Amino acid sequence: MADSPLAGRVAVVTGASRGIGRALALGLARAGADLVVAAKTESPDPRLPGTIHETCREVEALGRRALPVRLDVRDEAAVEAMAARTLEVFGRVDVLVNNAGAIWLAPVERTPLKRYDLLMGVNVRAAYACARAVLPSMLAAGWGHIVNMSPPCALEALPGATAYFLSKFGMTLLTYGLAGECAGRGVAVHSLWPVTMIESQATIAWGMGDRHLWRSPQVMVDALLALVGRDPSARTGMALTDEEVLRGEGVTDFSRYACVPGSEPPAVDWAAFGRVAARAFERRAERG
Repeated sequence: MADSPLAGRVAVVTGASRGIGRALALGLARAGADLVVAAKTESPDPRLPGTIHETCREVEALGRRALPVRLDVRDEAAVEAMAARTLEVFGRVDVLVNNAGAIWLAPVERTPLKRYDLLMGVNVRAAYACARAVLPSMLAAGWGHIVNMSPPCALEALPGATAYFLSKFGMTLLTYGLAGECAGRGVAVHSLWPVTMIESQATIAWGMGDRHLWRSPQVMVDALLALVGRDPSARTGMALTDEEVLRGEGVTDFSRYACVPGSEPPAVDWAAFGRVAARAFERRAERG
């Protein structure tokens, strides 16, 4: 761990109380980083596993420091307070992972403005707010990575889930814009997205197939570590998939990431995603 490029770094991960966010936080801790675990869930909820305190205890069990921050990423003052508290406790922030997200897979006619506003607030607006809050300290230090968990802009994915992808593609546009603004200043900005479905609360709740079709969050963890483990001057302004990052590191066998050993989770067919989303929405509606 002492030889890790992330040893002694400080990472902020939003939405880190469960699922992919928790896995990313623990992966960064194993690589030697101290963690700010920022999420809304502070007390146990029988409907959903995980709290910020539980993730922090797991980080500390790995020998790293952890700061739990209850954070509604839609609250500008709370985001600014999170950044200030991070600097107060750790004195620096080196990595920001904008992982917190809202999902609603439905066509425009089935997406009320209240739901649209939630998507835009939790996804693109929050990524903008969090990046803006930590950016001054990163620029002052001349070293930083900002990673938005958002996809390459595959426009064929829009029909059937238009509002959702408006918000996620907005995060990717933030990646491109902010990377350009920070070029040559020591801060890299990227988007990262899985090729396949990843086992998470979202895939479970929305009924996106079964475990034979999913990879474990570890594929995203390994891709993130490869991305932020490089000096920020190495590359910036890219919307990358987990496979693209890992293939660049020499990985050719992805079978170890399958949730069900021996299965071969398929790449998401973006052209068909809207139809899949519509069926998932109808099943959810039937369940009430």
